[in-house]
Amino acid sequence: MNEKFFSLPDEKQHAILNAGYRVFSQNSYKKSPMSEIAGAAGISKSLLFHYFYNKKELYLFLWETCAKITRDYLKRYRCDETSDLFEIMHRCLQAKVHIMKQYPDLAAFAMKAYYEKDPAVCQEIQDSIAKQAAYKENAHRLKMNAEQFIPGLDLQMMYQDMYWASEGYLWEKLQSGTVDADEMERDFVKIIDFWKKIYLRKEG
Repeated sequence: MNEKFFSLPDEKQHAILNAGYRVFSQNSYKKSPMSEIAGAAGISKSLLFHYFYNKKELYLFLWETCAKITRDYLKRYRCDETSDLFEIMHRCLQAKVHIMKQYPDLAAFAMKAYYEKDPAVCQEIQDSIAKQAAYKENAHRLKMNAEQFIPGLDLQMMYQDMYWASEGYLWEKLQSGTVDADEMERDFVKIIDFWKKIYLRKEG
């Protein structure tokens, strides 16, 4: 990658990132032309190749940047500074909504890349995923206080259920092409409240 990309104004970098996320999220890796990404970013194809040697380099850069953006926002919203599971979920929700407003197609790109089978990029993506914390490890890091939940609850199973439900919701929205950050926030606030009623220990 040409380091001159980082010397571009933030607005231009943002435009290139969003163009890449949009085009790659709408097509397979193979059927995502660099010319379309360049057009969406408002630059020439030759200039895009000036910043990125080839499509694979751009794709993997977008993937790693996606992970970095997510980590940065989770840190900004202090998602790891409380042991209250539902407070963590609410903070993470706020972070993800903010991300979606800045990068509307990032979530769709991440989902698409996760299941991408093209041999040109598949192995690199899967290796990257393997290095990231699995949801079981995330649950361990939460250090959940078992006393706040109903007696005998399998916390790992609860977390797994929430994880799958969240992924299923996002997948359905992405498939229908109707992802809306504000709607997602409203829906997940309701879902979190519902989970509280089910899993939290009743007072008295």
